[in-house]
Amino acid sequence: MKKTTLYFLSLLIWNSCGYAQSISPANEFAKTITEKDLLRHLTVIAADSMEGRDTGSKGQKMAADYIKNHFEGLGLLPPVNTPNGKSYLQTYKMVKRTWNPTSTISVGKEVFKFGTDFYPIKYTVEPKTDIATDVILISGENAAELEKIDCKGRAIIFLEKKLDLNKIIAARAKELGATAVLVIKTLNDKDFVEAIDSYSYYYASPQSGFASKKDEAIYYVSPKFALKLLGGKNLQASLKKVGKTANQKVNIKSEYSEKVDFISENVLGFLEGTDKKDEIVVVTAHYDHVGMSGGKVYNGADDDGSGTVTVMEIAEAFAKAAKEGSRPRRSILFMTVSGEEKGLFGSLYYTDYEPIFPLEKTVANLNIDMVGRIGGEYITKKEPNYIYLIGSDKLSSELHTLSEEANKQHDNLILDYKYNDEKDPNRFYYRSDHYNFAKNNIPIIFYFNGTHPDYHQPTDDIDKINFAKMTKIAHLVFHTAWEIANRENRLKVDKK
Repeated sequence: MKKTTLYFLSLLIWNSCGYAQSISPANEFAKTITEKDLLRHLTVIAADSMEGRDTGSKGQKMAADYIKNHFEGLGLLPPVNTPNGKSYLQTYKMVKRTWNPTSTISVGKEVFKFGTDFYPIKYTVEPKTDIATDVILISGENAAELEKIDCKGRAIIFLEKKLDLNKIIAARAKELGATAVLVIKTLNDKDFVEAIDSYSYYYASPQSGFASKKDEAIYYVSPKFALKLLGGKNLQASLKKVGKTANQKVNIKSEYSEKVDFISENVLGFLEGTDKKDEIVVVTAHYDHVGMSGGKVYNGADDDGSGTVTVMEIAEAFAKAAKEGSRPRRSILFMTVSGEEKGLFGSLYYTDYEPIFPLEKTVANLNIDMVGRIGGEYITKKEPNYIYLIGSDKLSSELHTLSEEANKQHDNLILDYKYNDEKDPNRFYYRSDHYNFAKNNIPIIFYFNGTHPDYHQPTDDIDKINFAKMTKIAHLVFHTAWEIANRENRLKVDKK
């Protein structure tokens, strides 16, 4: 009788507390994340034979294959559709493009020159453009105004309000059939000359970009050009004619050369959830590094071999849970990306070009980048039991609270928010793969041990990794992911 009462009392407590509901099984599966296994995987990922895992290199592809085989061995699903069926690899191609300086834009008989009167950002789908098109003036305040006008088969022109807004408006205009996007950078010629000078590194030199059908140029144009097109004696007055079509067409003749820079892969393993399987938790790390230089291998054991093998081990813990009847309610995507060191390319491709799962169904991203060393101010403190957390409170106060509670319930690390400050000059929030999720309004946490003297040096080797520290951080990420995946309601985005 006493045992029965205790059983039902424990069951009542179990079901009444959202966090307690996940503690007991989570603790058991977290034990599968061990120093021994982290060492075993990192010995491969950070080996000299991987040649520093430079993006697109043989070593990077060897690392991808190792991670893929691990995911496959765990029974994770390959989520990427390819012509040959499902795959664990999401392949993307980067090209180097260079604008032809003889490109021109004409209004009537007046020809405006590349690099003097206009300059393009991004690239058109086709390397060569030769169009004559009508132009309609919009306010440029938001993309919604495009729904009220007919821009199909016509170019649009507007005065820049915000840099990020240009791309949003341009993307929607293209979806609605616009032929070109012209942006008036500034109202006076002096400021435009300064803008041209500051952007010359971009339009006048080869640039890496995705080989994607989503690309389309935005042409920044001078006040002189805008006044010629819109007519009148004063540009500010001419800009009040919103919704009007210019009296003259523009003729755009632009061209660029292109060659393949590299082809690379993200590695994805998918664990389907139960009753909330359409909602996705994404756990990421980048597995590329900076390759070789001067005959020396930059192994990147900490950056980011440590994050890569942590994702692999967390995936194993969840896979074991699923096999033993504790499959998470939400689905989990384990993704190691490449191209981080080149410009967050792999994660950018996933979020902006080919999201395998809808971003609106993506609940959170936990990103692990450098968790194997003592860094930052903790080097002098000689304190290993800490982690810098970045971004946990940027979009969701619930995520921040959940993260802190998970830490209290388990390894009780020092959670340091030093680099979470918007005024921090390092700007780490913008420097790893979580940012591409955060900019899409998806709550994130970035786990980071801080930099150290071996950062981006050939001395970032496995013999300097603190596996005890790394294991504790892996447990924290696992418990945090477990709670996000199993809670009743998805995380609220209550901050902008």
